[in-house]
Amino acid sequence: MSFTLVAILLAVALFAGMLMSFEVGRRVGARHLALVPDGLTKGAGAAEGAVFALLGLLLAFTFSGAASRFEDRQWFINSEANAIGTAYLRIDLLPEEAQAPLRDLLRQYVAIRATVYQHAERQQDVITALAKGSALQTEIWKQAMAALRLPGASSPAVMLMTPALNEMFDITSTRQMATRNHPPNVIFILLAVLALISALLVGYGTSANKDRSWFHHVIFALAISLAIYVIVDLEYPRLGLIKVDSADQALLDVGASMR
Repeated sequence: MSFTLVAILLAVALFAGMLMSFEVGRRVGARHLALVPDGLTKGAGAAEGAVFALLGLLLAFTFSGAASRFEDRQWFINSEANAIGTAYLRIDLLPEEAQAPLRDLLRQYVAIRATVYQHAERQQDVITALAKGSALQTEIWKQAMAALRLPGASSPAVMLMTPALNEMFDITSTRQMATRNHPPNVIFILLAVLALISALLVGYGTSANKDRSWFHHVIFALAISLAIYVIVDLEYPRLGLIKVDSADQALLDVGASMR
């Protein structure tokens, strides 16, 4: 089952759960009114306000964090494209006989790096692509170091080529860690629990009304469910409807410029 389908089903389940919580809260309130005609529990507004404030804060912080990490992942892709492009240009500083093999290796490398995460749902394919990229890194480094030891290699070549390759290799680890950087699952569980508790409190608070206000209940449940769904989708931009794949075009453009 795809990540998108699972996320949508969970959002629908949360929506349905909130509607049920509204009804449970209303029935609890109605039972309380039947036993105590004076009205609902007095002074509970502070507790309800605290729960709603906590839900709002948690939604705001998790959304902000997810959006920030989404932008970071795009920035890392652009940074890797720039690093590869810089390393490719600095091959011109090496002795001529060493340039063609290194250029060919970098073309293979950028082709792999441009597509390594595009099929994140197939973990084995990602692992295989990462292993190929790592093997190419080793070969690029060996050939570059051999070229820098050739008689025709200049001092500027050593000073400029080595940092460029280091930066190109280091950004791969940064991107890999960025794909794994997510809030603990307990945060999402807490969001869902707070949403259900909030719905329960809303249902309890409106139990004094004779008619059920389904319109407001549905809008509230829909808004919260959609917000949580978008947060989860932003956190996993290679798997859901919100994609970061468009940023890979920067790497594809670098690969096209190498031909």
